[in-house]
Amino acid sequence: MKDSYHTKENTPRLFIDRLMVNARLFFMSKYFSIVLKSRSLALKDQYDTQAWALSSYDVFKLIEGCGGRFHITGLENLHKCQGPVVFISNHMSTLETMVFPCIIAPLMNVTFVVKDSLVKHPFFGPIMRARNPIVVSRQNSRADFQIVMKQGQELLSNGISIIVFPQNTRTVEFVPKEFNTLGVKLANNAKVQVVPIAIKTDFWGNGKYLKDLGPINRRKPIHMAFGEPLSINGTGKEENKAIIEFISSHLEKWNA
Repeated sequence: MKDSYHTKENTPRLFIDRLMVNARLFFMSKYFSIVLKSRSLALKDQYDTQAWALSSYDVFKLIEGCGGRFHITGLENLHKCQGPVVFISNHMSTLETMVFPCIIAPLMNVTFVVKDSLVKHPFFGPIMRARNPIVVSRQNSRADFQIVMKQGQELLSNGISIIVFPQNTRTVEFVPKEFNTLGVKLANNAKVQVVPIAIKTDFWGNGKYLKDLGPINRRKPIHMAFGEPLSINGTGKEENKAIIEFISSHLEKWNA
């Protein structure tokens, strides 16, 4: 694997997308076509890790075909992981949840911590359930913590890595005080490493009524940076600070 990936500047936009000028109609129609295919496979119990990674890659290429320009660094750090890990990332849009699988899943088994509304969703639910995620309510923090600790340790002991978004919701602005320590505590209890991820994915905005149906802004580059695996010492307080600094420093650079 190369250390980085950068979309070629001369990557052509798909013909129909060009005809639509800067509208999102073509992008969304193709996106939902991919989701429908994935949902069909999930309902047939055929949406395995390979199918998940392939559908994620389809979204990745769709984004590039509709003007998205990826800049991904630190890919070599994925090969430094000593067994399953906890990935800890800021959360900005739908894009990272759609694209992370094609980057990570070909290298290791992985799943997400997700809200219960996603697994209950009539459209996305079958897809999410097929990937055996850890499901939390975001209504009872104590109960959510216990669920993540119990199920997370079970998954990690079975060789499955976990992606955690410690923010309460998707947001363009990164607020460190709203970045909880759930991922670090899980890694500490399970005695595994953490891998920080910084992302800037406001190419795909959050919709006013449905977050997945937000606008796309072709002028905004897409950034992702994978940090080196960190071992947790003591309570993990210093490692959590290091993760926050990793994310903050990358966002500062990308926003400059």
